[in-house]
Amino acid sequence: MSLQDTLTQHIKDAVKSLYQTNLEQVDFQPTRKEFPGDITVVIFSMLRSVKGNPVQIGEAIGQYLVSHVPDVKAFNVVKGFLNLEISQTYYVNAFNSFKADVSFGFKTANAADKAVMVEYSSPNTNKPLHLGHVRNNLLGFSVSKIIEASGKKVYKTQIINDRGIHICKSMLAWERFGQGETPDSTGLKGDKLVGNYYVKFDQEYKKEIEVLKAQGKTEDEAKKEAPLLVEAQQMLQKWEAGDEAVVSLWKKMNAWVYDGFNSTYENLGVEFDNMYYESDTYLLGKEFVAEGLKTGVFFKKEDGSVWCDLTEDGLDEKIVLRSDGTAVYMTQDIGTAIQRVKDYPDVGGMVYTVGNEQDYHFQVLFLILKKLGFDWAKNLFHLSYGMVDLPSGKMKSREGTVVDADDLITEMATTAETISKDLGKLDGYSEAEKQDLYKTIGLGALKYYILKVDPKKRILFDPKESIDFQGNTGPFIQYTYARIQSILRKADVNTEITLSAEDVELNEKEQELIKQLLIFPETIQDAASKHSPALVANYTYDLVKAFNSFYQNVSILGTDNEQEKIFRVQLSQVVANTIKNAFSVLGIQVPERM
Repeated sequence: MSLQDTLTQHIKDAVKSLYQTNLEQVDFQPTRKEFPGDITVVIFSMLRSVKGNPVQIGEAIGQYLVSHVPDVKAFNVVKGFLNLEISQTYYVNAFNSFKADVSFGFKTANAADKAVMVEYSSPNTNKPLHLGHVRNNLLGFSVSKIIEASGKKVYKTQIINDRGIHICKSMLAWERFGQGETPDSTGLKGDKLVGNYYVKFDQEYKKEIEVLKAQGKTEDEAKKEAPLLVEAQQMLQKWEAGDEAVVSLWKKMNAWVYDGFNSTYENLGVEFDNMYYESDTYLLGKEFVAEGLKTGVFFKKEDGSVWCDLTEDGLDEKIVLRSDGTAVYMTQDIGTAIQRVKDYPDVGGMVYTVGNEQDYHFQVLFLILKKLGFDWAKNLFHLSYGMVDLPSGKMKSREGTVVDADDLITEMATTAETISKDLGKLDGYSEAEKQDLYKTIGLGALKYYILKVDPKKRILFDPKESIDFQGNTGPFIQYTYARIQSILRKADVNTEITLSAEDVELNEKEQELIKQLLIFPETIQDAASKHSPALVANYTYDLVKAFNSFYQNVSILGTDNEQEKIFRVQLSQVVANTIKNAFSVLGIQVPERM
């Protein structure tokens, strides 16, 4: 039981004893640095249940706690805040309770609990992954790891957008201009080769528009009548009709792209448990629309199109079937969600990692699924995130101005190499060890820079700023971990010994460090419930700052007191393990040496 849980029960007992009333909730916050104390009870929020002067109420509860709770050694009241000082015995005992637990902070999944499915990546197969996909993948993968660490079973999935006019544009451009080139013949990754033809289509399409405009067509007419676009639309119709040649080309080019994607995912350090393909799912949902028509969830307009009226819910009317009976994206997403629960009956909720331009789409999707009567629909969450910008401006795929994910990963490792060489930290490393380390630092910098920001916020990404070895960066935290490993290699003590509060007198820095460690489990739970890796990232930075303050002010290996040395080495060991655990759910590796 955590300190807050213990105190909550005693404070409720105090209120019952002192004021003969029941308190539903106790609110805590960290004690402000200018006042003595380790944890602060907010008295103001109790005034709904307990009538009186908040200072007097705080004094009465403080006196009760000192009398009845051995771990509360003193208190002070500032206005409506009760600051409690906790005994050293509590901190030493608490530390001993988790110091040997390598999975500290993590809970094991209960087989009886419902699983969560997390969707992320979900790219189009007409272009390689870019910086925007990187944020999506890192967020989705990290949230899946955090939810898993919080004690739930997780399935990691994606739906690959492998059909549609955009795919046909790449296919047509390759057919027209490719002269049979392949990833093998060019040495290009398959996704890059196909992406080049998406750009090529746009270039040639624009030329055709200009020719048509010169012949007297308006801009809109030229865009609709350009021969390349008309042919791409015809190709899509052939694909939907199952034309053998078109489907064969589609399969071949998609296979190239999947090979390329898999290489990028491996380099980025993300993975999936299963895949869904839009070519399999785009007709899903029509049967549920038919059911919904019978039950009144949907209605049919005069032209035969089917809609859902959400005006009473503050939204608008949403089409789910066109007048010709064809499905829209919403229909597909309804069917895919239902299919996923059929495929994985233990799923009780889903997280969709999709940019914030789709906020309204998911609001509608979740509401329709609830109206269709699916119990799990109340546990759907849109992990909405802001775009990633660069100092040079916005990215555009069709114009070929995106930041390619593979190039970014390579650039991060190169930047890490340049900075590491300047700092001269790698004496004694083999060339292979150096290259591995550069990649670990570069990827750590990239992931941390993106994940430390609240998902809802837009990011301006600066590669050089992210690989600073000082401040709130991945390399700074990795370097602290490596520093602790160096201390542990030099330490000649028995870390298996358990020291009691009588053996050790904690100084302020040690106590602060234990306090920071103690909030790791609740940070994981909070990050899981809020779907926010930023909470874990910034917790880890605070832990590292507390450790560095301890390291600079307290002699770890140089103390003459053997028990002090043992305790400080143990404390350092637990900090390192907690950094490693925290970074593992962010998908970041920690190097043993730096």
